Amino acid sequence: MKFERSSGILFHPTSLPGKYGIGDLGSSAFALIDFLKEIGCSLWQILPLGPTGYGNSPYQSFSAFAGNPYLISPDILFQEGLLHSNDLVEETRFSQTHVEYGRIIPWKLNLLERAFNKFFDSNSLLRNDYDAFCDENVYWLEDFALFMAQKEAFGGGSWTNWPEPFRVRKPAFLNKARKNLKHSVERYKFYQFLFFRQWISLKSYAHNSGIKIIGDIPLYVAHDSADVWANSELFLLDTKGRPTVVAGVPPDYFSPTGQLWGNPIYQWDEHRATGFKWWIERLRWTLYLVDVVRLDHFRGFAGYWEVPAEKSTAEYGRWVQGPGIEFFRQMEKALDREAGLPLVAEDLGVITQDVIKLRDQLKLPGMKILQFAFSGSDNSFLPHHYSPNCVVYTGTHDNDTTTGWFNSAPERERLFAKDYLGVDGSDMAWDLIRAGWASVAVYALAPMQDFLKLDSKARMNYPSRIGGNWEWRMSEHYKDDGLIERLKKYNVLYGRS
Repeated sequence: MKFERSSGILFHPTSLPGKYGIGDLGSSAFALIDFLKEIGCSLWQILPLGPTGYGNSPYQSFSAFAGNPYLISPDILFQEGLLHSNDLVEETRFSQTHVEYGRIIPWKLNLLERAFNKFFDSNSLLRNDYDAFCDENVYWLEDFALFMAQKEAFGGGSWTNWPEPFRVRKPAFLNKARKNLKHSVERYKFYQFLFFRQWISLKSYAHNSGIKIIGDIPLYVAHDSADVWANSELFLLDTKGRPTVVAGVPPDYFSPTGQLWGNPIYQWDEHRATGFKWWIERLRWTLYLVDVVRLDHFRGFAGYWEVPAEKSTAEYGRWVQGPGIEFFRQMEKALDREAGLPLVAEDLGVITQDVIKLRDQLKLPGMKILQFAFSGSDNSFLPHHYSPNCVVYTGTHDNDTTTGWFNSAPERERLFAKDYLGVDGSDMAWDLIRAGWASVAVYALAPMQDFLKLDSKARMNYPSRIGGNWEWRMSEHYKDDGLIERLKKYNVLYGRS
């Protein structure tokens, strides 16, 4: 697929401003699209949209298909007659600077349950739309709703701790669960209906405004997910549903024992035997929701690091060959995308020749991170090494903000960055934005925190830290005239508008 020279922001909807404790798909999301159009940016990149659990990470979701109910806009529910005005009276108690998940989750779920009860207790005009949604998405929705209802009934623990008949999906027991938990199953299906109804409305508005949305597919899914429970034969598990091997990355300069992620590994032979059906449906659904997809941990399609589940560190793993070019050719054929899939390869980390070969065979743009660039003139992240078929970022959700990075960078890096960019270092966030925008990279993006010149307090994620991640929220006063004019200028000056 041919990409057009463009620019945009990396910004997850949870960070949108608003009065309900967490960003949502309501007016502030539509206002962000208006802002992008005004400044001449045509790309909005988001993180995975799935329902989150412990740790609140969008990369550890209960489903590869479902949406996050915490992003549902209460105001839209009120406008559609699913909530009363007095249902929204408690909103002022929430923080405007960060997401307090422990407080907003019970409040939001209570609110959604009120909407659910009102919907089913009335002859709602949405009933036909709801029934159609359930019919069209039966291939993932039924399993997801039953999974969540059973998780709730069994106290919230992992599915591997459920009673054996439910864990191994014995048909008689599943039928019994569907009957006994019918109310809960319908509730979880209804939440998905609300989420996707709001998301598709937002996406349509973005398209009408000339904005493309870049989504994100993690290579691996969470073990405690409807995907693994309902498709256990597609993963390397033991007889009790526990992973026999898990995902990670090998030791390197930054981590002497590697990184142990803990996600189950795919049984690729089984996927191949089904014609990669599960993956085809996953990618088809994601491309319905967004325009371009960033493939997280792209290198795993060429070769992945597999660690025995009983090991406590990743240093005991081994490289295993991934599904390779065959996988992508099957995707292209099944999705009628022979001209190429609209994918961005996240090709960071330990990158070997087989990864480069696969990326280049597919003609996929890789990623360049400017914060990684300033170790010396031979560093491949410096703009003078780029080819047009890449996507440049000042940083990603896993990086510090550019201001935070520069404030804490080693003096040698700071000096090299100032010398390379020809600046004094007093406005480094915008210096990197300008360098990215001026580069030959087909797409140039920056996290919203960099446009706002925010420091480390606005960092989205610390990969090695448990807790305190995914919480940053943007002020509602972000539309500064100086910022708007500067971005307009850069987008025109560097041919990205």
